[in-house]
Amino acid sequence: MAQEAAARPREETLSLWKREQALLKARVVDRDTEAWQRDPAFSGLHRVGGVDVSFVKGDSVRACASLVVLSYPELEVVYEDCRMVSLTAPYLSGFLAFREVPFLVDAVQRLREEEPGLVPQVLLVDGNGVLHPQGFGVACHLGVLTGLPCIGVAKKLLQVDGLENNDQHKDKIRLLRAGGDSFPLTGGSGAVLGVALRSHEHSTKPLYVSVGHRVSLEVAVRLTHSCCRFRIPEPLRQADIRSRDYIRRSLGGPGPQQESRSQEARRPKVGPERGPEEPPGEGRAPKAHSPGSRTHSKAPGPGAQEQ
Repeated sequence: MAQEAAARPREETLSLWKREQALLKARVVDRDTEAWQRDPAFSGLHRVGGVDVSFVKGDSVRACASLVVLSYPELEVVYEDCRMVSLTAPYLSGFLAFREVPFLVDAVQRLREEEPGLVPQVLLVDGNGVLHPQGFGVACHLGVLTGLPCIGVAKKLLQVDGLENNDQHKDKIRLLRAGGDSFPLTGGSGAVLGVALRSHEHSTKPLYVSVGHRVSLEVAVRLTHSCCRFRIPEPLRQADIRSRDYIRRSLGGPGPQQESRSQEARRPKVGPERGPEEPPGEGRAPKAHSPGSRTHSKAPGPGAQEQ
């Protein structure tokens, strides 16, 4: 799909993606579908996944797609899959998923084939769900294609449907006094598109949580908060750390040399996000895997085509 998109004129690609996006959007389920979601303590939830796409610094094509699975509620990594990939599909605003999601779907499929007992019961996605210009962000896209419950977790507010990061919005953020405090993101249409969540006691910057697929907004917010040892939920933090470390090891460089996309655009990443609540070293990749974890990390060999 990516190679075909790269070969087509931009206008034709946009037209095709709009049609496909509309068809997939019709399949989004914005309510709880699993028994564990209806339990106040999430009893029955044992595996939470996180996905990340990090780019090689200065390269808009080469990237690392990573999937990690953590035990719940322990939040220990039990599985990771990192692969170098080539993103040849064009970047079109509002259609980021068509560029990145195919590689994340492949990662989920590999897990299903190789370690079916470790398939996550829910995925946290670095990006938006229904909080999106077309109401169908990367978390919705990945959820529909994999059939897994998905939650969108973004670090910055995507300004759609009248939502703005203005003085009024900043005043609301200042009223979030403790970890777990939140307020709804109500668009000009009257629809609640997501929630601004203070994820940790020592972090003043909120996360923007939205429904991806097969989960309610209330459960999405509670689960996101319960996964936060620091500002960023542990599944996403580990996926980010490990993808950046994998790029470093694959390129043989002395340190991280990559970028990671955020929401609907790629941005330079100068290092792991670390606030006062995150001690030095927490942003580095672990020296050893958790006991019992399974690792599936493959880089293309000499002459091999990147996946």
